Amino acid sequence: MKKATSLLTDDEIRSIEAAIADVEKNTSAEVVPVIASASGRYDRAEDLFGLLFSLIVLGCTWGWIQGLAPVVDTWGASTASRLPMAAALAVLAVSFFMGMALTSHFPVLRLPLITKREMQEEVERRARETFQRLKIRKTEDATGVLIYVSLYEHMVHVVGDDTINAKLTREDWQTLCDTIITGFRHGKPEEGMRKGILRCGELLASHFPVAPDDANELVDTLYLID
Repeated sequence: MKKATSLLTDDEIRSIEAAIADVEKNTSAEVVPVIASASGRYDRAEDLFGLLFSLIVLGCTWGWIQGLAPVVDTWGASTASRLPMAAALAVLAVSFFMGMALTSHFPVLRLPLITKREMQEEVERRARETFQRLKIRKTEDATGVLIYVSLYEHMVHVVGDDTINAKLTREDWQTLCDTIITGFRHGKPEEGMRKGILRCGELLASHFPVAPDDANELVDTLYLID
């Protein structure tokens, strides 16, 4: 899984931060971009993969190693399992934890077991948490905006403060999100982020133009969260 801290070069980070500064020359709003490696742990998907993996291992063990052994008694020939129940349970338990370990090291393995809705909920939840943690709500006029990008889920979510939300809708933000996603999809995350931030500035400037006494309340930086 791609780590947020290794996604961009120093020059690309500076380019994105310069875009933030340019945007805030024309609006009183504060723009805070964040790139996170992932938003959720998805324990349910991890457990499901472990279960499926353990069943596959047990089936392979049964078919390739254990087999069926003929047992002859006074009534004629029959077949019986050579794999004791205790051994079968041990195989299930060990392979279950092996499957969970695999998903921890290779998170892509649990992607087929995660619904898009579950991902969306996790991204939105983590975005709201980040909005609070970075104290974006502390701006004087409630004009903070978080642009949250989650690499694992391939999703972008925008969180605006109360004053922002009174003027801009989810449909307004979707164009910004689409711009960023297009950049990432084409292998140009820096370009996507920079264009997305500039688009954000266009949306904000029309409703929240910069004031003569405007102060920069939040540092113009790109946050990278692994």
